[in-house]
Amino acid sequence: MAGLKGRDILSLVELSPREIDLILKRSSLLARRRTVPQKLKGKAVALIFQKPSTRTRVSFETAVAQLGGHPVYLSWNEMQLGRGETISDTAKVLDRYVKAIMARVYSHDDLVVLAETADAPVINGLSDKHHPCQILADLLTLIQYKKRLKGLKLAYVGDGNNVCNSLLIGCAKTGVNIAVARPPGYGPDPEAVKYAEEAAARSGASISIVEDPKEAVRGADAVYTDTFVSMGMEKEKETRLSAFIPKYQVTRTLLSHAKPGAIFLHCLPAHRGEEVTADVIDDAQSAVWDEAENRLHTARGLLSLIM
Repeated sequence: MAGLKGRDILSLVELSPREIDLILKRSSLLARRRTVPQKLKGKAVALIFQKPSTRTRVSFETAVAQLGGHPVYLSWNEMQLGRGETISDTAKVLDRYVKAIMARVYSHDDLVVLAETADAPVINGLSDKHHPCQILADLLTLIQYKKRLKGLKLAYVGDGNNVCNSLLIGCAKTGVNIAVARPPGYGPDPEAVKYAEEAAARSGASISIVEDPKEAVRGADAVYTDTFVSMGMEKEKETRLSAFIPKYQVTRTLLSHAKPGAIFLHCLPAHRGEEVTADVIDDAQSAVWDEAENRLHTARGLLSLIM
């Protein structure tokens, strides 16, 4: 294992199963401690937001502060990036001020340029292709509820978006069997599927992508969904909702096909009445609030390892 100090975390593709395990163990340890080591004492971390956020912003600002550092919130449109300064020039300037950069952007290619230019490690807070920080929190939630990862089955029902892409890779690398149910034309990125299949061949996990949500959910230990209309897709809303609802909506009826004791997961924000019904997200089977809290624990774990 090469170690994580100074590493960019742009996707789970670049992380080995042992490195993912290391992050999860560190995150779990910090979640149980009342105080955390001041790994970032005297250090500033830039938090760049091109897209709005609740969990990513609050979890990273809190994580940096609790680790003794200073979070610097930077809205894309309030920076010179919004007036045409190149990402490369911005990265060179930030290197003179901060010790790490977290960025939440529309295009993954922008993150790649940022990471290639900046000497400081860059963390992907979300891009159109990947959402690694969310999936680390999801895996930590599975461990908390099911006490293991390898051999579990997770069913993802809905749009093959960035969350789905990263779930495929994260599950495959950690031995979690994953079944994705989606309408034709709304599947995950073929490149992400390829990475996942390669990882699954090494871990022994199974991957299936189907149309029937009942088939995907059958025997699952966890059922996961996300919004059918991601930010930037508002013009497609009516078309998307008609493609997904009601077949791919997670209801109590659909959840009944999972294993007894299966948990419900959602990266949030939830659009109640669209991808999930209120009685599911508010039910005792729902683990979404612990899942959201785990964004903080995994942010602390990740930052403490790369700094």
